[in-house]
Amino acid sequence: MDALGGSWWSSHPFKHIQQRGIRRRKNHRNTNQNASSSSSSAQSNVGFRFPLKQAVTAGSLALTGDTIAQLRNRRTSLSLNPSDDADKDIIQDLLSSHDWIRALRMTSYGFLFYGPGSYVWYQTLDRYFPQPTVKNLLTKVLLNQIILGPAVIAVVFAWNNLWQGKVSELPKKYQRDALPTLLDSDSGFPIVY
Repeated sequence: MDALGGSWWSSHPFKHIQQRGIRRRKNHRNTNQNASSSSSSAQSNVGFRFPLKQAVTAGSLALTGDTIAQLRNRRTSLSLNPSDDADKDIIQDLLSSHDWIRALRMTSYGFLFYGPGSYVWYQTLDRYFPQPTVKNLLTKVLLNQIILGPAVIAVVFAWNNLWQGKVSELPKKYQRDALPTLLDSDSGFPIVY
């Protein structure tokens, strides 16, 4: 990400984790073999920590995105089918039919899967492509499109079908919707990376 320059891009969000891992490896090599088991078990417990900040961010964004999508769909349907009651409050009408189960489904996907998964994914990309070159940037974009994009679509479809009790329909959903969804998502987002 440093290939784009700028102060925001140049601050690596995982430096503290990488530095801690380097210190831990050095300390592990330098520890005495006769150290107590409690100190060695304390070091081994320092492993993976759930990326709460990324999970909350992804969950919040998923909730916001789903809410916007639902409001847009209802607003479109209201404009196509105007009601006779012109005095009716449009905001109340838009919010009264909000599908909170769908919103919870998407929020939980963002919190449980996309936040932690993308954290690990981008940390891995930064580990294998650490230099801020155009070649590395383009490689990361390409890997996002051919690996992360299909994986995200597969997990979103599976998560939604699981919540809806339609797991048996998942193969048909993949056949019918996976490629169009992937092509739609790839049409505008490479510019964002």
